[in-house]
Amino acid sequence: MDIFTGFMIGLLGSFHCVGMCGPIALALPVHSESQFTILMSRVLYNLGRVVTYTFFGALFGLFGHRLILIGLQETISIVIGAAIILSVLAPSRLKRLVTESKPYQHVNTAVKASFAKLASSKSSRSFFLFGIINGFLPCGFVYVAVAGAVSTGGVIEGALFMMLFGLGTFPIMLGTSLLGKYLNFGVRRKINKLMPVLALLLGIIFLLRGMGLGIPYLSPKLHSPVANEQVICH
Repeated sequence: MDIFTGFMIGLLGSFHCVGMCGPIALALPVHSESQFTILMSRVLYNLGRVVTYTFFGALFGLFGHRLILIGLQETISIVIGAAIILSVLAPSRLKRLVTESKPYQHVNTAVKASFAKLASSKSSRSFFLFGIINGFLPCGFVYVAVAGAVSTGGVIEGALFMMLFGLGTFPIMLGTSLLGKYLNFGVRRKINKLMPVLALLLGIIFLLRGMGLGIPYLSPKLHSPVANEQVICH
């Protein structure tokens, strides 16, 4: 998958962040009356999120690279696409089993505890750390982006994919942290309804890419690195 797709996923899906992470952005402490200081603290917060997403991209890009080396590029894309679509269509009861599971709750509890400690700090670094920790919060939207990082098949490519994803969410999240008080719950709820549609479209794209139908950009023919190496040897 083209790494620049990460930016588009982040940009188009960032409205989902308003409903999920918006309350956190709005709850960021204000330790100064200076508008510039407030702006910079929110910028640092969002840069922290981007750093965490980039780390995830490198990690899962490495995982994808290993799979692609053994000739599973098409399979990876199809499995990811099917998983995204099933996650959207899965009944709410099944989704609750995930969100109410112990691992999920442990991560949420640990992250919230870290937020509480940082909230009392008045240093600029605390906002950057806020963002880094925020990036570890369980989020279906981020999981979709991580799936894209896996499909890039490389550490650098995966890192760039997720970095661009984070930068795509940057404008909306920065605006929310500064002006979010003007967005009522009803607006956030309507925005959240767009997420399943975007996820379905992305899942379909993954499926088409895995099928290698020869459609330029959308479903190009994929070539296995293993096969190429064998041709060179002969």
